[in-house]
Amino acid sequence: MGGVLPSLLLILAGVLVGGAWSLHRQGAPRGAVVITALLAVLATVGGVLWLLPGEGA
Repeated sequence: MGGVLPSLLLILAGVLVGGAWSLHRQGAPRGAVVITALLAVLATVGGVLWLLPGEGA
């Protein structure tokens, strides 16, 4: 189970990046694009940090 959640976060990040790009190409409001991109960054950072060894490992 330890590798499933980070993988899901990274997959979600990829979907969000694609969504942000699609919104940008369609001329969506800037706020929607920025929020989607920020969520993608948060998902990426969360997934990568989850994979790093920590004190509990």
